[in-house]
Amino acid sequence: MKKIGFLILTILFYSNGFAQTLSDSLLIEGRYRSFYFKKPAGKTKNQTIIFVMHGSGGNGTNMMGPAKNLQAVADSLGFFLVYPNGYKNYWNECRKNATSVANKENINEQAFFTAMLQHFNKKYRTRKKQFFCIGLSGGGHMSYKLAMTMPEKCIGITTVVASLPDSVSTDCEAAKKSVAVLIANGTKDGLNKYDGGDIVINGSSWGVMQSTQQCFKYWATIAGYSGNPVTDELADPDPNNGQNITRYAYNEKGKPAVVLLKVTGGEHAFPKDVDIFITGANFFIQEMKRLKLR
Repeated sequence: MKKIGFLILTILFYSNGFAQTLSDSLLIEGRYRSFYFKKPAGKTKNQTIIFVMHGSGGNGTNMMGPAKNLQAVADSLGFFLVYPNGYKNYWNECRKNATSVANKENINEQAFFTAMLQHFNKKYRTRKKQFFCIGLSGGGHMSYKLAMTMPEKCIGITTVVASLPDSVSTDCEAAKKSVAVLIANGTKDGLNKYDGGDIVINGSSWGVMQSTQQCFKYWATIAGYSGNPVTDELADPDPNNGQNITRYAYNEKGKPAVVLLKVTGGEHAFPKDVDIFITGANFFIQEMKRLKLR
């Protein structure tokens, strides 16, 4: 890896309820990679970073509004939220047929996330060895990649409307080490189809995705689970929104939890009946307790 450098910190102001949002950049292998975060209100020592990742074509600011409820309580929960930007708005995740520049130039995402982890540990004394991810769509695919390729650091993920590529469509070398995984996919998603199949972005095929059930089973098997998961129908706070959620969970002592939220009626978007950011944070807290990190 080439030497990591830093750009001068710049301060940006937004009118979306964030008092002060900061932007910074790191030089990773000759390319500047940027990210956003909220100016800390108090002590940040040993806070655990949650990287909140946008979908394909977006940027970090796109996730600030949807994550506002978690951002408001992040300090009290011991989390430090960081909103990275993909390289030219895209991630180099595991879909080898992706036509994005990030994929074509084989951007070193692992180096970027490792550098951010080191940067925040040095500047704010956040936890230096482990982090979590919450990702939407392409950001969910990026979360899978980090969990697959650097599970010693990425110890838990929450993915929304994202599934793993099939064996022909992937270019990731998986460590096959268990991590905590929460998946939230919609049955009416026309892009990342619940039952799997070809995924098309900007008119080009990015390969074939596994079905949600296959993806769920993949992570459950790695964690050492077998048999049927515990199934619960979640409360439906708005019967008129066309959605309801069924929760399938593997959660045994000594193993990271693996959970699927099947959003019946859900499209390619955040589920309507839960705040997935709060749900994801509570899921991460459970994993931190299991690992005795809090």
